[in-house]
Amino acid sequence: MTTTSSTRSASRVLRSRRVVTPKGEVAADVVIAGGRITDVAPYGSVTGSPVEDLGELALLPGLVDTHVHINEPGRTAWEGFPSATRAAAAGGVTTLIDMPLNSIPPTTTVNALHAKQDSARGRVYVDVGFWGGAVPGNLNDLEPLYRAGVFGFKSFLSPSGVDEFPHLTREQLDESLAELARLDALAIIHAEAPEVLDAAPQRAGRAYADFLASRPDAAEAVAVTELLDAARETGARVHVLHVSSAEVLPLLAKARADGIRASAETCPHYLTLAAEQVPEGDTAFKCCPPIRSESNRDLLWVGLRDGDFVAVVSDHSPCTVDLKRLEEGDFALAWGGIASLQLGLPAIWTEARRRGHSLADVVGWMATGPARFAGLRRKGLIAPGRDADLFAFDAEAAFVVDPAGLHHRNPVTPYAGRELTGVVRTTWLRGVPVDLDGPPAGELLERDAS
Repeated sequence: MTTTSSTRSASRVLRSRRVVTPKGEVAADVVIAGGRITDVAPYGSVTGSPVEDLGELALLPGLVDTHVHINEPGRTAWEGFPSATRAAAAGGVTTLIDMPLNSIPPTTTVNALHAKQDSARGRVYVDVGFWGGAVPGNLNDLEPLYRAGVFGFKSFLSPSGVDEFPHLTREQLDESLAELARLDALAIIHAEAPEVLDAAPQRAGRAYADFLASRPDAAEAVAVTELLDAARETGARVHVLHVSSAEVLPLLAKARADGIRASAETCPHYLTLAAEQVPEGDTAFKCCPPIRSESNRDLLWVGLRDGDFVAVVSDHSPCTVDLKRLEEGDFALAWGGIASLQLGLPAIWTEARRRGHSLADVVGWMATGPARFAGLRRKGLIAPGRDADLFAFDAEAAFVVDPAGLHHRNPVTPYAGRELTGVVRTTWLRGVPVDLDGPPAGELLERDAS
């Protein structure tokens, strides 16, 4: 924290007794000018400027969610830029990066990127960047996409669930990673092994245990092993998306010790939900890879504590209500995805505080870590020079999740009826409060301008 004169002046000040900074939680005045944080000053020291005193409300840097499926254009009935970014702002997320699939066209060419940017421009309530896709047949598109500003490239090692975004074979993975290593571009990978999935028992019906058996831990472990071997051979930077199985953590740790540039993320649903809690036929809980056992969840928390994950992100993957097959309750038929942009923070904070973690820990997992991983140099910290993307958080307030109060387009959630702790009271984007009923003020981000 800086220590300058108490007679300073500024365009605006947010004052709180609980400002979460890189040095921990402190009482401070956060000074804002021109959309940036210009100072973090001793509490009550700034005079001559408008001050908003938050009292005991905590002031946190805006969260950064690098794993969001907005699905527009093409599948706007599943989700759209206005609805997703309203949900993000309501949940304290001020920056997100959109995934290249489930939109039509997928973001696998520069023209498709421009189509997506055109859909988003002037319609987003928070800042939005874009991942590109590395799929069979678009090797020559990777460099132009990277030059056009995508933050990296997503691939699947098993079927994605949509025909227009096919998965890579091992040979195609090697070719893709070699090209991305040449560009020094980040590869982000959905790692489940198709041969393991094909060999697993496939049973339709309402029993969650049957669905879980169809996507065993080995599917992740085998795929991650293959990915790390490819990264070793090519020198590429690789990031494992939405880790649900703790079995992959020692594989990643060994790879990093061997000098492989490998990182990983996990998601709120893997850290807060457990297979034993899933009601029969409640397909709101279906996602791929799946929510696993309570004991596995505990091991993910150990990994989070020990720094095995660089980020906790939503994997917000919504669909229309009918595709979740809620009335039938058939896990084999339901779309696999959990929409949690608005609820990720309270879900994580509820479990984190129970396990003895602090708000500073949560900021590291959900703001600073993902911003650093994605190369968002102005995001993720309350510090001079950073964008004044912030939110006021009532860390003690409890609420019961009502799907009707969610902003994403199709309000289906496995958290329905759950009591969570932590309420976002106000979100600021570049120092201006986000008005969910007003005009959108978010910006579109490119990698080099982040």
